[in-house]
Amino acid sequence: MHRRALVIRAFFALWLLAATFNHARAIAAHGLLWDYGYGSDIVFVSKLFWAALTLLDPLAALLLFVRPRAGLALTVAIIVCDVLHNGWYVARHGQWLATFFVSQLAFCVAVLALTPLTPLAARPFRSRGPSAALKSDVPKSRATARQG
Repeated sequence: MHRRALVIRAFFALWLLAATFNHARAIAAHGLLWDYGYGSDIVFVSKLFWAALTLLDPLAALLLFVRPRAGLALTVAIIVCDVLHNGWYVARHGQWLATFFVSQLAFCVAVLALTPLTPLAARPFRSRGPSAALKSDVPKSRATARQG
């Protein structure tokens, strides 16, 4: 079960790192706030969003291994927002079959389909406060267990 979760997270991380490469390449070639070829039709917030993905994508890839539940949540949030955001531009310009959008849509479907299959995604977030850690780390004696 844990091997499957690791394979799924590694698959997600590879896609995210490929997206990071694409965004970094665009920034290197065209500058930080490039319009991705949409010219005056683009709003400034979209430029910020695409630039932010250069940092958010590798962060999600890292979190998939360091903090898997947070990494899965961030991965879902990134790809859903990306598809919805880019879908608006795709619709305005009739680019439904553009390679970039089809690949994002495929990744979105994969993330939404595979995330529930990872055991870490199925469990809710737990409180990690100091009192919770103390209670869970200290085994109870039989006398204490009967009292409490």
